[in-house]
Amino acid sequence: MKYAFVKKSGAFMSLLLVGQTTLAASGDSGMLQSGDFVGYSFWLISMALAASTIFFLMESLRMGGKWATSLTVSALVTFIAAFHYFYMRDVWVTTGNTPTDFRYIDWLLTVPLLMIEFYLILAAIAKVSGGIFWRLLIGTLVMLIPGYMGEAGYMNATIGFAIGMVGWAYILFEIFAGEASKVAAAQAPPAVQKSYGLMKWTVTIGWAIYPIGYFLGYLAGGTDMGTLNMVYNLADVLNKIAFGLFIWYAANEDTAAHVNR
Repeated sequence: MKYAFVKKSGAFMSLLLVGQTTLAASGDSGMLQSGDFVGYSFWLISMALAASTIFFLMESLRMGGKWATSLTVSALVTFIAAFHYFYMRDVWVTTGNTPTDFRYIDWLLTVPLLMIEFYLILAAIAKVSGGIFWRLLIGTLVMLIPGYMGEAGYMNATIGFAIGMVGWAYILFEIFAGEASKVAAAQAPPAVQKSYGLMKWTVTIGWAIYPIGYFLGYLAGGTDMGTLNMVYNLADVLNKIAFGLFIWYAANEDTAAHVNR
């Protein structure tokens, strides 16, 4: 069993090394300039996301069982985000423009995965309906697609913002008062309840940064794009890395509890 774990770990590490080589190659065309703190933030966050990917994958192998899927999805989120951050850093350094398209491609892939995590951590400890999965997934699409269309100029920015806020409110209702919340309150052990609470407040407070940035940047007369990008970058530390760590906490506590029985 131990040999199999080491063998699998080695295979995953090899894949990650190949991925990191690709990521590094993607960022070779632009060099950071001294004092470019926005560019620094892109680099720092991309490396933190890459490191988090390795951590979550290794922990998914160590724990396995019912928590493997949740931790693997956390690794997918941070890996996808790290890949995009190298490209976004390159856009910023070489052009000084906001990498809107890359950022929304990242969000369109990672945000649904983050929402699915609510379903996965509940499914790990209780029998839950597929309705939770689909409601959260649909809510993320309603939130993201109009937001991108408004920000990229494909539709009126105010209308895109309003529709996106409806999607976000729908998600908040589900995780605070909907079926997902009721399952967590009634059936989840303390560690999972704590993680669920941290996750739902991340979606509330951490995600609020994005509509605030959208409003300031596109509806309230504009704001400095450098500051806006730095705020978005730092927000992703909470909304992607910390979010995954909350899931890891629940998985680790639950696994330890079963081992000690």
